Amino acid sequence: MPRAALRRVLVVLCVTEVVSWGVLYYAFPVLAPSIAADTGWSPGAMTAAFSSALVVAALVGIPVGRALDRWGPRAVMTAGSVLAVPSVVGIAVAESVWWFLAAWLVAGVAMAGVLYQPAFAALTRWWGPRQVAALTALTLIAGLSSTVFAPLTAALIARMDWRDTYLVLAAVLAVTTIPLHLFGLRGQWPEVEPAPGWASRDPGPVARSRPFVLLTVAMTLAAFAVYAVLINLVPLLLGRGLDTATAALALGLGGVGQVAGRLFYGRLVAATGVRSRTALIIGACAGTTGLLAVVPGPAVLLVVISVVVGAARGIFTLLQATAVSDRWGAAHYGRLNGVISAPMLIATAVAPWAGTALAALLGGYPAVFLLLAGIAAGAALISATGGTPARAAR
Repeated sequence: MPRAALRRVLVVLCVTEVVSWGVLYYAFPVLAPSIAADTGWSPGAMTAAFSSALVVAALVGIPVGRALDRWGPRAVMTAGSVLAVPSVVGIAVAESVWWFLAAWLVAGVAMAGVLYQPAFAALTRWWGPRQVAALTALTLIAGLSSTVFAPLTAALIARMDWRDTYLVLAAVLAVTTIPLHLFGLRGQWPEVEPAPGWASRDPGPVARSRPFVLLTVAMTLAAFAVYAVLINLVPLLLGRGLDTATAALALGLGGVGQVAGRLFYGRLVAATGVRSRTALIIGACAGTTGLLAVVPGPAVLLVVISVVVGAARGIFTLLQATAVSDRWGAAHYGRLNGVISAPMLIATAVAPWAGTALAALLGGYPAVFLLLAGIAAGAALISATGGTPARAAR
């Protein structure tokens, strides 16, 4: 594909990922209090509906991965956008919590077709050896989705009710993502040969291999720890004596750290091997989480640690994007990444409840963060000892 076409694809995906994440993911936390106040539905039931969408996205991501390998991202992402619009409309007009749940389940199917997985697959195959630069740019821009859509959603809800807000967001989704995916993702979907040592064109043996299974376990455990930390950071900091505004600032600056951390991933790739890089990044997530567990203050130090935690989380996103292609090439990236991403997304969906439940069980959030650090450390150990085939490790 010509360079101009590659740049077009990258720009299209940067725009559509910002919009898709903003409408399908980041708008809900802003609108949830208004939905509960207007409908009387319990926050727990609404959050369960939202989390159910993530579980559906995880499960549907496996067949979506097969479709990506076969037909490419244009058809998959356009179909996902077309489905996403009525699902958001369904959320907006829901008259019961069951209707609300059903609409979110449909939205989950759409998520599988428009969020990171298909975008990563597109850039991995089209950009080839330069995929790291493209993936870094995409995640840097898409990482600003909450920065754009949280205040946008808040501005809309200040002027209209939550139903009209979702209808406006559905219109934004329709007029941006559908035409951009349909017309901006044109181009021949290249054939890619299997990685050396995996001569079979069937990815089944790879998915059943010991390195792949162990990598899936390591990445799932790490994802659970990373996103449980993200969701439960504010309660931890409040327990350390920070006020709500300072705790929220620490969370926001963690997002800045997340974006900044991704800038260094290319250098890390150049300086490390696949196995050592994976263990180092997950180990950094474990170490920074452990610091939050044991450092009682002062507030400035806790905010600084929160920024470093965010940086580790940002690099982990790029590790997830490249974990399959670094080990097994791009030939079956869609299917293999779908398989490895499914339990990771489920772990992400479970993390908010797990953190709260563990805090009640263990007597507070410091103990929870210490446990999460241990889980991430275990994931780093698994990745260091068995999550990479010998031919890819160095």
